[in-house]
Amino acid sequence: MSLAPRAVLVHRRTEYEELLARHGTHGQAAFFLAARGRSADEVRERHERTRQALAAVSGAVPLTWRQTRVERADLDRFLFGPEDVVVVVGQDGLVANTAKYLAGQPVVGIDADPGRNPGVLVRHRPADARRLLPYAAGAAVAADELTMVAAATDDGQRLLALNEIYVGPPGHQTARYTLDDTEGGAEPEPQASSGVLAGTGTGATGWLRSLWQQRSSGLALPAPAEPRLAWFVREAWPSPTTGTSRVEGLVGPGQGLRLTVESDRLVAFGDGVESDTLDLTWGQTVRLTVADTRLRLVT
Repeated sequence: MSLAPRAVLVHRRTEYEELLARHGTHGQAAFFLAARGRSADEVRERHERTRQALAAVSGAVPLTWRQTRVERADLDRFLFGPEDVVVVVGQDGLVANTAKYLAGQPVVGIDADPGRNPGVLVRHRPADARRLLPYAAGAAVAADELTMVAAATDDGQRLLALNEIYVGPPGHQTARYTLDDTEGGAEPEPQASSGVLAGTGTGATGWLRSLWQQRSSGLALPAPAEPRLAWFVREAWPSPTTGTSRVEGLVGPGQGLRLTVESDRLVAFGDGVESDTLDLTWGQTVRLTVADTRLRLVT
């Protein structure tokens, strides 16, 4: 007998909840915000909209299902099951934060505050949850299979991201490494830079696009479901021992971009989450590739 589906509601603490945790009372939080020209009422109203959205989605879960909630800060300690339907209630970025912990489970993105979010990944409203959840658990569910990016080190560490992975210094120092795009046929190049960014078509609407626009790149950025990555070197520095001839490119299926570390410490993290990093030391290598895992975003 198979288990009934489990709805996993992913959410994050609102700004209002974080203010209360820091200042203790609504009055103290309001005083803090007023001193900075902001209104506590507006922050509290957004908090209430988010709580109402979460309650509406929770109430829409079929009675025969199991359900649980997980806060963003606890995602790295939560065990997702193969029968889960993952419902992200919040912002687009929360879907990206969740994707790295999944293994093909369907994801329903619910926009908790329409009008403030682009809605690229949280495509649905709370009122849609009642019909979407049974649909997401069915065999005929339609979902966008969004490409993800993977980083793998030579000692077995691994990291996944939906938007992009950054490899570079943890602070404002210079990253030194040798860049090797072996599948491209060019010779490895020692470089000194502010780091390397490799991202997907989903990430091509954010940080990746800003680099692409900044340098007026002629690369054709990938689409979200396309199994390709675009990569850029940030602020490469020319010197007698470091080059700048290879500062952007594309990675397709079966290909990879390899960096050999020549600094005391570099880090790799995905989707802007610096608390979940790979630590890289001198002589270590990290390879950036199209991930085997994809995000199944219910349409």
